Amino acid sequence: MQPAPTEAASAQARTRRFVVRLAHRLAGVGPLIGLVALCVVGTLLNRDFATVDNLLNVLTRTSFIGIIAVGMTFVIISGGIDLSVGSMAALIAGVMIWVMNALAAGVNSHAFAPLAIIAIGMAIALVLGALFGLAHGLLITRGRIEPFIVTLGTLGIFRSVLTWLADGGALTLQNNLVDLYGPVYYASLFGVPVPVWVFALMAAGGALVLNRTAFGRHVQAIGSNEQVARYAAIRVDRVKCATYVLLGVCVGVATVLYVPRLGSATPTTGILWELEAIAAVVVGGTALKGGEGRVAGTVVGAILLSVIANILNLTSIISVYLNAAVQGVAIIAVAFLQRGRR
Repeated sequence: MQPAPTEAASAQARTRRFVVRLAHRLAGVGPLIGLVALCVVGTLLNRDFATVDNLLNVLTRTSFIGIIAVGMTFVIISGGIDLSVGSMAALIAGVMIWVMNALAAGVNSHAFAPLAIIAIGMAIALVLGALFGLAHGLLITRGRIEPFIVTLGTLGIFRSVLTWLADGGALTLQNNLVDLYGPVYYASLFGVPVPVWVFALMAAGGALVLNRTAFGRHVQAIGSNEQVARYAAIRVDRVKCATYVLLGVCVGVATVLYVPRLGSATPTTGILWELEAIAAVVVGGTALKGGEGRVAGTVVGAILLSVIANILNLTSIISVYLNAAVQGVAIIAVAFLQRGRR
């Protein structure tokens, strides 16, 4: 009489494994299915949605948040969070513009060529992003402070420093530098805007690092179970620091692309970018509790959110001022569906 319960238990175990595998597959393709469905709905609601110009515009506007979201994917998979990326981008943009304008004063004395000034500004953005990310990582790992608290604090610090630097107004890039810097955002390569190419390269590099390197495996192991990762001789603190540095560099790259768009930085620059980046990561299938995620899913999530905003702009179904509300609802809904997922 014993074999019957054993066979029943084996059958139940096989069923559970099948359900788990099916759930993982659906989690992987779910955002893509949602994106395709949204594109179909957008085309039905407004024929202008499916035009090449509009789609390229959506991808270009996605590139800033998408690049930041690639770095945010590593941080969230490792079990962390960063609420300061919007304020960080604003401060980096302000410092870039302030330094480039100061150096431009030396052009008349042939101290710096305009192209060299722009190159210096770009380098400053990347270095500042890496330093800010390193500061976050050290405070979280060595200081033993929760990521939420650290980045909530620096969110206020970054934006207040920019407000002080701009004296409450705006920092505006000089016209001659704007003309030279403009192609970084407005130029196209083979008909595709430069920011889209950079976004594609950053996403491809992020996916390669996450899926094909020891660092990527360590990030996932730490997010799954940090204590077990320590027992496995993974340098947890070093890996965590590296994820925040990577995110900081991604913020720097996004800022480099964003500055020539408007040529200025104000205390409102980058508002809600952290919400959009986290939403893209979560909607893309990355577990908020860490340990599991995909860069490809993040890319789809970022595009999906931009498509929603674009459809709302074209159709006026609801006010465009409610875009952030839609993103907030998306985060809550996905978090609800991820309950207990690890």
